[in-house]
Amino acid sequence: MTRGPIAAAEAALATDRAAADPAIWITRVPDDAVMARARLLEAEGPRGRPLWGLTVAVKDNIDVAGLPTTAACPDYARQPAVSAPSVQRLLDAGALLIGKTNLDQFATGLVGTRSPYGTPRNVFSAAHVPGGSSSGSAVAVASGIVDIALGTDTAGSGRVPAAFGGIVGLKPTIGAISAAGTIPACRSLDTISVFARTVDAALAVQRVIAGYDPTDPYSRQAPAGYLRRSILPAFARIAIADIDTLCEPEVAALYRRSAGLFVTETIDPAPFLEIARLLYEGPWVAERTAALRDVVTGRPEIMHPVTRRIIEAGLQRKTVDAFDAFHALARVRRLAAQLFARCDAMLLPTVPFCPTLAELAADPFGPNRRLGTFTNFVNLCDLAAIAVPAGRGADGLPGEPPGGLPVGVTVIGPAWSEGRLAAIADHIHRSFTANLAPPAQADDIQPGETALFCIGAHMSGLPLNTQITSLGGRFLRVARTEPVYRLHAIGNRPGMARGDPGGAIEGEVWVLPMAAVGPLLALVPPPLGFGTVALEDGPCLGFLGEAHALDGAQDITAHGGWRGWLAAQETS
Repeated sequence: MTRGPIAAAEAALATDRAAADPAIWITRVPDDAVMARARLLEAEGPRGRPLWGLTVAVKDNIDVAGLPTTAACPDYARQPAVSAPSVQRLLDAGALLIGKTNLDQFATGLVGTRSPYGTPRNVFSAAHVPGGSSSGSAVAVASGIVDIALGTDTAGSGRVPAAFGGIVGLKPTIGAISAAGTIPACRSLDTISVFARTVDAALAVQRVIAGYDPTDPYSRQAPAGYLRRSILPAFARIAIADIDTLCEPEVAALYRRSAGLFVTETIDPAPFLEIARLLYEGPWVAERTAALRDVVTGRPEIMHPVTRRIIEAGLQRKTVDAFDAFHALARVRRLAAQLFARCDAMLLPTVPFCPTLAELAADPFGPNRRLGTFTNFVNLCDLAAIAVPAGRGADGLPGEPPGGLPVGVTVIGPAWSEGRLAAIADHIHRSFTANLAPPAQADDIQPGETALFCIGAHMSGLPLNTQITSLGGRFLRVARTEPVYRLHAIGNRPGMARGDPGGAIEGEVWVLPMAAVGPLLALVPPPLGFGTVALEDGPCLGFLGEAHALDGAQDITAHGGWRGWLAAQETS
């Protein structure tokens, strides 16, 4: 039975007291105010609110009405009269705010140590960094104080601390969530992010807070249905990389274990890793400087010394070098588009290692730079990502007892792919983590959508599947026709038509926005087209061939479907 807001509030406050880590928070809502809000929510009842009674923390570079916003710089603090749209949507959905959390100052850093409010304690090892910049939000979820938390993510700030806390970090598509009421880091690359203990919980939060905001110049209109939950296609194709020389052995081992769950294609990650370096070594540092121009030029002494050194460096960037970087980024974005035209997602370690506090004290820059190895390029390339736990460090080393620091991997996909990535990320998480809440079911067909039965190269893992996914398609299930069809091979594609005697043909049912049916049909060459197909459980729109054009084509009905035919070809 779901607990009510009062029980949730009492549990959050008790867990916070037990954690005894004041560095998690910059501003904690007083206990009596938390309980007053909980009693109000309890008296009102759910009223259909999807986050009713869930406890939440908000990173302190995001405005909450009535509470200061500091970005971990006390002398920069402002007192907002209204909440950021993302926060207001959370509260309107019934969430219960516990407080505003610590961060690397001005969201500049991946370590969680660059704050005058202290360093939140890594819940697995007090000797190691908690990750940043959204350190307090991640630790608040990882320690069990709150159910969900908002962070921000420019270079990995919503993914790195998720990995170190053994939780989920969802980095939405840039522009999916309004950035109004948020202190920017790199305004063109920033996004609000979500921390939760499961993929489904994080996705549920994004559904609440996402939406177009005409007052935010970087807000974007989203395609319909992009947050609808898919299920994992049996033949999802995942791009992986050889990262052994870049990671600690336990990270590499657990990454390979996660990759072993899928059909994979090995790619060269070098172009992505090279472009990642430009986030702090190229013109985007100047964008950070622009966001804080008045501080850098007028009050630099109020900044953390490490943050100040990074932000001041933006003043030395040359415009001519910026154009070189923009052209390099365009090339890598094209590579990403080509990659996702043949693969459902890319899988990488979230971080290559977890540094100790002592290592950061000795070198405030080197370990932080290394932490961005696999995260820095994602927003530059306009991609979505979900970071999930993949086990504990010692799990990947033979002869070692279970335990150690958590290791995370990140599932990366094109913009607006969060719903599809959720199925892949959730499969990894559940494969290596016990006692998770039951997974969400795939969303049923919604108004404005239609099912499409695919029988050939448009099925998962095959060459034309991205024609489906790029139009907003999501996998629903494997299905078979009634035994009334004949299947033929027309070169490298199948054609299906009614025949006597007939056979049952296996394929996949995908869900598409109705507006996408015409554009997809335009990509299908004759003699193939769409028509009503008789499935075992009822009629469905699907691929059919013109019967006269199939005369003389090789009959492959006995193989039961196109995959069966392809398998036979491989073994013949």
